[in-house]
Amino acid sequence: MCVQFSAKGAGEALANACAVRKREEQRSHSMPRTRKTSAKTKELKGLATEAIVSEAASGESIPPSETETAGTQTSALSAPDAAKTREETAANANDTAAIVAKDEANNAANEAPIDTVKPAAKKRGRKPAAKTATRSTRAKSTQAAAKKTTKRTAKKNTAETTTAGTKKKPHGEPIFALDIGTRSIIGIVAEKLDNEQMRILATVRREHKTRAMLDGQIHDVPQVADLIREVKRELEKTTGPLKSASVAAAGRALYTMTAEASVEINGVITDEQQRALDFSGVQAAQAKLASSKDIEDPGRYYCVGYSTIQYTLDDIPLKSLVGQRGKIARATVIATFLPRQVIDSMQSALRDVGLEMHALTLEPIAAINVLIPPTMRHLNLVLVDIGAGTSDVAITKNGSIIAYGMVPLAGDEITEAISQRYLLDFNVAEEVKRNASAGRESKFTDILGTEYDLGPSDVIGPIMPNIQNLADSIARQVLELNGDSPQAVMLVGGGSQTPGLAALVSKALSVPENRVAVRHPESVIGVEAIPEELQTPDAVTPLGILKIASINLLHFLSVYVNEQEINLFNFRDLTVSDALLNAGIQLKKYNGRPGLGLMVTVNGEKKFFPGSLPSMAILKLDGEDTTLDALVKAGCRITVAHGKDGETPEVRLADVLQIEPDFPLEINGKETHIHQAAYVNGEAAAPDRLLADNDIVESKEPRTLGEALKAAGYPPTGRKIRYTLNDNNAQYVVSPEILLNDAPATISEPIHEGDRIEYQMTAEPKLSDVLDISRLQAAVTITYNDQEYEIPSASLELEVNGHKASPGTYLEDGSVVYYRISEKKATTVNEALLAVGFEPPPATSRVSVSIFVNRRPVVFTDPIKNGDRLDIVIKPLPAPTTPASFSNIPGTAAQS
Repeated sequence: MCVQFSAKGAGEALANACAVRKREEQRSHSMPRTRKTSAKTKELKGLATEAIVSEAASGESIPPSETETAGTQTSALSAPDAAKTREETAANANDTAAIVAKDEANNAANEAPIDTVKPAAKKRGRKPAAKTATRSTRAKSTQAAAKKTTKRTAKKNTAETTTAGTKKKPHGEPIFALDIGTRSIIGIVAEKLDNEQMRILATVRREHKTRAMLDGQIHDVPQVADLIREVKRELEKTTGPLKSASVAAAGRALYTMTAEASVEINGVITDEQQRALDFSGVQAAQAKLASSKDIEDPGRYYCVGYSTIQYTLDDIPLKSLVGQRGKIARATVIATFLPRQVIDSMQSALRDVGLEMHALTLEPIAAINVLIPPTMRHLNLVLVDIGAGTSDVAITKNGSIIAYGMVPLAGDEITEAISQRYLLDFNVAEEVKRNASAGRESKFTDILGTEYDLGPSDVIGPIMPNIQNLADSIARQVLELNGDSPQAVMLVGGGSQTPGLAALVSKALSVPENRVAVRHPESVIGVEAIPEELQTPDAVTPLGILKIASINLLHFLSVYVNEQEINLFNFRDLTVSDALLNAGIQLKKYNGRPGLGLMVTVNGEKKFFPGSLPSMAILKLDGEDTTLDALVKAGCRITVAHGKDGETPEVRLADVLQIEPDFPLEINGKETHIHQAAYVNGEAAAPDRLLADNDIVESKEPRTLGEALKAAGYPPTGRKIRYTLNDNNAQYVVSPEILLNDAPATISEPIHEGDRIEYQMTAEPKLSDVLDISRLQAAVTITYNDQEYEIPSASLELEVNGHKASPGTYLEDGSVVYYRISEKKATTVNEALLAVGFEPPPATSRVSVSIFVNRRPVVFTDPIKNGDRLDIVIKPLPAPTTPASFSNIPGTAAQS
């Protein structure tokens, strides 16, 4: 198409554009950051228009500059239609002011006040009448210009649809993208055309009436389900019945795993093979998560999205494997995982309204597919999706997405700060925040009845520390994931419109302000004509969900594993193994345990007897035995049961010993056949005895007298009598008398077949044999006639099995013996005399007896102590004198 311009028309267009741009620059100094960013974007568009006008006027072709390519994502996204775009833009160049006015009208529509909080028309203590009038006049003019442009655009779109009507037929069921956000739910329904483009059929946005969601997590499933039902019904008025929806999850409690998968190649690699390799990498990441020791209960986590970092073919890095030939292809993927609770609550809400989960992704993955196409991922770019509850981060570098992250702060933190400062209901505080973000004044009444009439700066000023905290938190996460400041940062989501946030993020990251921008999705590759109501920062994610759902990624197939519903990525033929992996079931934990083995020691040599093998886990698919490779289908039921444990082996004594033949001996006059002696843990055992783990087995052929006696059941060293003495265990060995061939012998002497043995046990022991009676009885030692004597100073009481006993009582095996010693208060001289065997002279003898202890005279009752000397002196008495009166008595002299 040839387009001609007059120099006068081009000059007027340029003059009009400059005038509009000048007015915008003057206004930008008093407007929030988001408005300034919008003005800069319009300035770039104006410059692009001027360049095209100059190109058309001169008839020369001018290549697109770096500003056109990198300055705005819109230009990059529309690159395939660059020539057509220049023609269309040039056709409208004479009405550049109207184009800029259209953008102004769009921004005014996007920033329209919320119904419940009306922007104040007047501020106390100020005179805003002229300002208000100017804004009203400007709004009217921009709306009028927008109407003209809208009519022209509609006319052009109608013409295009009519022309290409035969090429753009819809096919398949409509695609339903549902963005379930913390503050609002956005639904988009589109149809896919034959040229792989999508046409948006309808879109509905609804806000939560209560705080049914916090930080991206559903807290009140019925409330969220009601709002989804409202969105669904409104869309179905245009689209007809909707059966499934594609959704995205916020990155709350996000884990990322990087893994690699490889495959041998035979022939040319197809797109299907590349996709299968990607998902093999996802499965490797799932297995890596399942074996992680840093994550508690990995089975609770669910894969919500992935990105391929790099492809290699025979160790050569490639952007794509499709159409290549080689031997070994590898894919490195980064997979993201969220707790199942997040996904389960979302799925419950969908099912409450009759929707199945068609596809699932992560919010930053969805957003990055809209704003950063693969051709721009060689740049180190950061995309931050700032919602109400969370700020999700995605980073690109070297041609791929290298990291995902999450900040648990977002727009609700700012709303909460306003609510706390002015004592407002949360919903009212949200309206006040939006008015301030749009540069509008607000009137409201707090809980105490105090009325406020505040301008944007009055609202934002006191909560700047909260905005600073949000910016710092985002910057910390970016630096942690990226390691350095990125080249540029894109902010999307409703929270990205927070006043001053972009400037604070740029400062925190040490990035120039013009490299941090709030993005509006004015065009998306693969989507025709984005409606004006979706050209807002918070529409990036639902558009991304729509785009991802259209390329058949992460579609789901539901199966049941042990009665628990599991959603699988339906990207290829799925097997029982895939289902178990997604369910977090480690099959080895269901396998039976091997039977415990036996370790026994036989004559000093250790021998091991293994247990029997267990059975593997019992797998059933829909009630029938199955294997890990069996294919599954939607709704099938898989059960995993524990296998049977192995058993401990039964090992008998005869299994570990080689028994030698018997040989005869004569013991105590009887022929006896001696068997090979076998002992288990020191005790004689029969050949059929069952052995236990760690048993010690001893056995050898009898070769000595002692071994022969032991084998015949005679204790060679005697019999042990075990008893207790005053509650202490004790034993006494009764030694036998042994004769070998009629001669005394020791137990170490060798024996031969036919030898005669006499074995006699000595008599049973007495208490006196086992007790040292003299030691038990205390004594006093004295010296008498130069000899020492012991005088018992205590009495000994004996008891056996509860009966009184004496030193001569026999001791039997198992007897219970007690003894008690009763000490006297003192030992007397009389007891000492008895102890030394002193016999006093007859009473008729005429002697005197004197007793001395330590040379001092004593009497019979005096005490005597240990070490004393006892002396006894006997003297004859003198003859008695006869009285005179008796001298004449006959016989008296003879008696003398």
